[in-house]
Amino acid sequence: MATKRKIENAPNPDSAQTIRGLDLPTYDGAGLRIGIVSARWNSIVCDSLVAGAVEALTSCNVTDITIEHVAGSYEIPQAAQVLLDSGRFDGVICIGCLIKGGTMHFEYISEAVTQGIMRLNLDYKVPVIYGILGCLNEEQAKERAGVNGAGHNSGKDWGITAVESCLLTKKYRKVLGS
Repeated sequence: MATKRKIENAPNPDSAQTIRGLDLPTYDGAGLRIGIVSARWNSIVCDSLVAGAVEALTSCNVTDITIEHVAGSYEIPQAAQVLLDSGRFDGVICIGCLIKGGTMHFEYISEAVTQGIMRLNLDYKVPVIYGILGCLNEEQAKERAGVNGAGHNSGKDWGITAVESCLLTKKYRKVLGS
């Protein structure tokens, strides 16, 4: 059973009133097994996002949480695939942070990681949450991760989303008998 609770929207950088944010219910995810794969690159931001995801999962009664780290965001889809291949997880949250620089590297990595994570969702039919920040600068990354009290920690949204997606998947797997 879900009850509505509002998570504050992140402040809009241009100070205009924002409509961003989710109206996130509270879910009971007791018994769910969630894996988190996080990049070590941009670790200040990624560590904060992981902490936010774990906080949200815990608030939904999820106690079986496994955290694995990889070098960077490019390695995340393959590591998530390893977790999925184990058959041990009801869902996986992928956490990384890409910050645009002066070369095309940002675009190549962003596209590859995005396509890899989507492919895992479709191929495995298990929720794989896209928690990859794509930011123009470090300040945007810190705001999206709630670093030093700035902005909102998006990891919390991803934790709740993982529980919601896993419960939806389990609900219809039972109906379909798989």
